[in-house]
Amino acid sequence: TIILERVIDLLCMMLFLCLALILKYDAIQSFFQYAFSPQDSESSTSGYWLWVIGLLLVSGAILFFTLRSKLQKIAFFNKLYGIVDGLVQGMTSIFRLKRPGLFLLYSLGIWICYYLAAYIVCFALPETAGFTPADGLFIIVIGTLGMIVPASGGIGAFHLAVKLGIGALFVSAGGSFEKGSEIGLAYAFISHTLQLVIMAVMGFISIPFLAKAR
Repeated sequence: TIILERVIDLLCMMLFLCLALILKYDAIQSFFQYAFSPQDSESSTSGYWLWVIGLLLVSGAILFFTLRSKLQKIAFFNKLYGIVDGLVQGMTSIFRLKRPGLFLLYSLGIWICYYLAAYIVCFALPETAGFTPADGLFIIVIGTLGMIVPASGGIGAFHLAVKLGIGALFVSAGGSFEKGSEIGLAYAFISHTLQLVIMAVMGFISIPFLAKAR
């Protein structure tokens, strides 16, 4: 169940990332420029990194599946293939559920709630109140990338990612990265603190209900 849930989360994340690439490509490009080469963020060649990485990933995937039988003899690639095979099995296990449609609907609903939670916080600050729904989509993608980092509750990693992300949004709109990053840090503290408070409060509220149900 946990693996299936993580596979669906990964698919939803990839869907959101693809939408963000279509709607906010300039902002994503600026984000990675400032994240990995802040001293050379205005370089004319740094904007091509995304295409290079994408091409390498696609080429690597094609090569991996083409030479799968030979690569499986190597221990590292055999483990890698096992992970990929496990993800595929996790996705196909959806069709063995009693109500797969409802499972997918709830999963999508959860991610829509994630998106709304990220976008609604934008209206808490005057500098971000004018953000569009596409900007909110970009923020949830960047925030999720920060939460992937193995830090306890995403503390620090989430704040840094959102700081750089909103700074990149300002740059893509013709603004200042420094001002945007300051606003981004304020947004991150509001958003992350609210998440912790909501989880703690709802966790305590759920205890008597779960105890009664059992």
